[in-house]
Amino acid sequence: MTSVLYDAPGPRAKRRNIVLTVVFTVLLALLLWWVWQTMDDKGQLKWSLWKPFTTSEAWTTYLLPGLADTLKAAALAMVIALPLGAVLGIARMSDHRWVRVPVGAVVEFFRAIPVLLLMLFANELYVRSTGIPSDERPLYAVVTGLVLYNASVLAEIVRAGIQSLPKGQSEAAMAIGLRKSQTMASILLPQAVAAMLPAIVSQLVVIVKDTALGGVMLGFTELLNSRSTLAANYANVIPSFIVVAVIFIVLNFILTSFASWLEGRLRRSKRSTGAVLGADKVDDVNAAEVGGTYGTGAGGSI
Repeated sequence: MTSVLYDAPGPRAKRRNIVLTVVFTVLLALLLWWVWQTMDDKGQLKWSLWKPFTTSEAWTTYLLPGLADTLKAAALAMVIALPLGAVLGIARMSDHRWVRVPVGAVVEFFRAIPVLLLMLFANELYVRSTGIPSDERPLYAVVTGLVLYNASVLAEIVRAGIQSLPKGQSEAAMAIGLRKSQTMASILLPQAVAAMLPAIVSQLVVIVKDTALGGVMLGFTELLNSRSTLAANYANVIPSFIVVAVIFIVLNFILTSFASWLEGRLRRSKRSTGAVLGADKVDDVNAAEVGGTYGTGAGGSI
């Protein structure tokens, strides 16, 4: 099967692909075996190091509270960054220069600064200028840094998604007399959502992972920070890292799976039924429409 973007592999290419697949599988198996052997030689596979994860104390005291703080910070950052990013992205396409230029400067400024630096600046600002309690300040700083950085990134995603649509969409809306705000709200944004969704979800995954930066530098008691306390008490550094990594993988997998389901649902909702009407059905439909028109006209005359 051949298309514009893809040529079906021939016999030689198929043999080459099979050989490469076998070689890669063997190398991956050797790597996993080496990792297993190294951990076994270092004593990292002892049951005593993994046993704490089978008890409720390790989860209820360390991991679950840390996971709750991670989800809390990530959820707050998502809820604020998504609408803020949409507003900034739309404002960057404004016809008014006095709106477009300042918003563009703000977006480029916060995109250029590392998110960890934004967290540190926010923490110092809250220390010197607000009365936020010290135990709540790390959460505020982490959320502020995540919002400022990710809103600017999401603004570019929104702008690129809208600009990727055919210009005919906007031109058709203008032809029927819609204002630009109406065109954006009812025509462009709904169509761009499906195109932007994969990029938006990847940025939401980044938000979940970047909460760990607050635990490293600000003492925010998120999942990775709680892991260090757990490892200090049970002396199981490597196993605790592995367990936390698995938790992050599961979280992000759930997020991406939900996004894939939502994207498919949006695409199916816009898809036509594909039903083909025969000539007799078309005649029936036309007759019904003509009759309805006449009936309406008659009723109107009465």
